[in-house]
Amino acid sequence: QVQLVESGGGLVQAGGSLRLSCVASGGTFSAYAMGWFRQALGKKREFVAAISKTGGSTFSGDSVKGRITISRDKAGNMLYLQMNDLKPEDTAVYFCKAVLGGYEYWGQGTQVTVSS
Repeated sequence: QVQLVESGGGLVQAGGSLRLSCVASGGTFSAYAMGWFRQALGKKREFVAAISKTGGSTFSGDSVKGRITISRDKAGNMLYLQMNDLKPEDTAVYFCKAVLGGYEYWGQGTQVTVSS
């Protein structure tokens, strides 16, 4: 059974940094594209960043561009999101996602709160 578990969220002051992690199990994740999404209270889920199955290509959303780095380990079952210069508007639950063909899997999310 595929399982994604995020960690690394917390409370940080504006301008600070956090590194989120996602550990994947139950599949061969080197074959999956993976990404991060976030959802603020009362808002729609928003794309943050994505990385190809090889790690050779990365993409980021406009709202975080230049402030985040997405990466994955060579085995493919660890996904990371380094976030710098955090802003109060980055406050949200951050979700890890894995995609293979027509299948997608989500983690339960980790809360990031940025105080001003």
